[in-house]
Amino acid sequence: MIAGTLGPVASAFSICALVRPWRQHRPPGQELKTAPFVDDPIWLTVINAIQLVMAIVSNVFLLLNMTRRVRFTIAQPITIVGWYISAILLISLLGTAAGPMYEGFKYPSDELIWSQAFYYGMWAAILYFVDASLMLVTFYGAWTGHYNKDFNLTPSQRTLMLQTIMFLFYLLLGALVFSNIEGWNYLDAVYWADVTLFTVGFGDYRAETNLGRALMMPYALVGVISLGLVVGSIRSLVLERGKRQVDARMEEKKRRRIVRTMTKKGEDELLEPIREPQKQRSMTPQRTGSNLQQPATEFERRKAEFELMRKIQAQASSRRRWVAMAISTGTWLILWLLGAYVFVKCEEHYQGWDYFDGFYFCFVSLTTIGYGDVTPASNAGKSFFVFWSLLALPTMTVLISNAGDTVVKLIRDGTLRLGNVTILPGEEGSFSSDLKYIIHRCTFGYAFPDYTEPAQSPHISKKPSGQDSTGDAAAAFVDMEQGPDQDNDSRGRSRHPRTGDGGPYSERPDQSRHNSTFTTRVRRSLSRLRDAHKDLPAGANFHFLLISEIQALTAHLKSQKPHKYSFEEWAWYLKLIGEDESSADTHLKAQPKPKNHHRHHHSKKIDDSPEKDTGENTGSEHVTAWSWVGIRSPLMGSQEETEWILDRLMERLRESLSSEGRKQVTSDARRALGAERRRSSDDGLRKKHQEEHG
Repeated sequence: MIAGTLGPVASAFSICALVRPWRQHRPPGQELKTAPFVDDPIWLTVINAIQLVMAIVSNVFLLLNMTRRVRFTIAQPITIVGWYISAILLISLLGTAAGPMYEGFKYPSDELIWSQAFYYGMWAAILYFVDASLMLVTFYGAWTGHYNKDFNLTPSQRTLMLQTIMFLFYLLLGALVFSNIEGWNYLDAVYWADVTLFTVGFGDYRAETNLGRALMMPYALVGVISLGLVVGSIRSLVLERGKRQVDARMEEKKRRRIVRTMTKKGEDELLEPIREPQKQRSMTPQRTGSNLQQPATEFERRKAEFELMRKIQAQASSRRRWVAMAISTGTWLILWLLGAYVFVKCEEHYQGWDYFDGFYFCFVSLTTIGYGDVTPASNAGKSFFVFWSLLALPTMTVLISNAGDTVVKLIRDGTLRLGNVTILPGEEGSFSSDLKYIIHRCTFGYAFPDYTEPAQSPHISKKPSGQDSTGDAAAAFVDMEQGPDQDNDSRGRSRHPRTGDGGPYSERPDQSRHNSTFTTRVRRSLSRLRDAHKDLPAGANFHFLLISEIQALTAHLKSQKPHKYSFEEWAWYLKLIGEDESSADTHLKAQPKPKNHHRHHHSKKIDDSPEKDTGENTGSEHVTAWSWVGIRSPLMGSQEETEWILDRLMERLRESLSSEGRKQVTSDARRALGAERRRSSDDGLRKKHQEEHG
């Protein structure tokens, strides 16, 4: 994608290198703007045109590959070879123009200067070589199996290259129009168009004619909108694509480090499943090194394990955001400081700049303040500004976005917390939490190291007023309508049910046909009873419950911010899938490293999921044991929690419906067979009776 974005930029620079000669004659005392061009040799123009055609063909094949019109194995070699050839040809021409082309001119060598076209050729050669090298690495990785050969891109990312092409075409075409209207050199008009569309507005070049000023307004308006589209696509490319994958990698590293530390210190009792009821731990004041009280039951242990994984996720996510902020800040500083140095070298012979002038100019340009008191005047300076500003665009976009996720968020949250502990008290009981948060942040985590913000999961656990009474009414109705006996066949229950005579949703076999459905009021209340400790309904009621949960999860997918569910919610959903958080039979002690090197997260391979090989047979021996802080945890990987749960619930519904269908077919077949046997018996008795009385 980086090559797909910079490839059109390199081709645009190649066009700028072709449209004007590479030399200008500037006698002493003559202004640079009025220096006449010296015609290039015909062979230089021909070779320059050939490399431009090859570069455009390479860009076209790359675009067709991204839109899946041409196969990867065909498009990538053409793109790589074409860009490398363009880079080599430009480097050869630049070397020739810098040396042997001095000979044969009728002007003294000290009066010949390189034009902006020469420098645009230099920037194009650099970009072609970098793009081809990036594509070569991608092609090698895909060929060896490290990368996928398909470009799985979002619509905004898929159109980024096309948007870049359209923006550059708009910039170059506008420069052509305004150069004719205002009488500018075309490459000076390119510099003006770049300054205008990036809203810097130095004022060193400005429209003087009424026609130019009139056309400038719609030109700038459309250009700024087009630039905004490019910025949005760049943000989607850099920030959204790969964000989950980076989070997953950091979570895995953090998980292994914490599990390894707990194991070495002998504090891994929390990770050991409590398998036998008689060995349930008693609640004692014993504390581990993390100051957590040991759980007494397997359900409580799994909850503590879940909260540990949430803490790992929070720390890994925070680290990822701040690392991204540090990288983007470092890139921005390099662009600022190194750009200032290049501008100084370009302008010191023309305007006598020192480093502070370049430092000041770069800051004014990056922030689009654009006073115009310090501007580039040399051919090298103006061409480099166009190149540098196109690099600054994605850099500033990423920096601002990362700052919004880190610095701005920290200041906003800190201000709210500070207000809660001073003049704007919040909810009751939040004072100590807010105070701990402020101290924890101010000491960079050294004070209250175990502090974590409470997880907010309002979509299931929090009920609106009046909801409990409805749920109680539904439960009472079910208790009244159904008996304690339960039929284990086709039952949407956990694999290891709780001991007892049956839950409130039990159904007697002889009443299953009459009480197969609930009333409308009770059905609406089923999805509100989410209690992982109770047994689930059977038959059509279980199917309705699954459909209700699938509908709710589908609504969660539409929200912009991914949902994170509490442990009670996860226990409920796992109950629907066929897992029981109260039983240790499918639970496993987490290990620092997986046994196999070629591991797969649940998002890549569904067979690694906790409910693997589960179905109607609750006694399956092929269930994969897992831990909340293990490699097979549903919280690990790049798949969103809602997507993970939704996939499993839909699979559970499919399996349950298939089982019910098979049972219905078997029942109908048996009923038909019984009817046939009775009919045959009746026919035999009737025939015998006729023979006796005949």
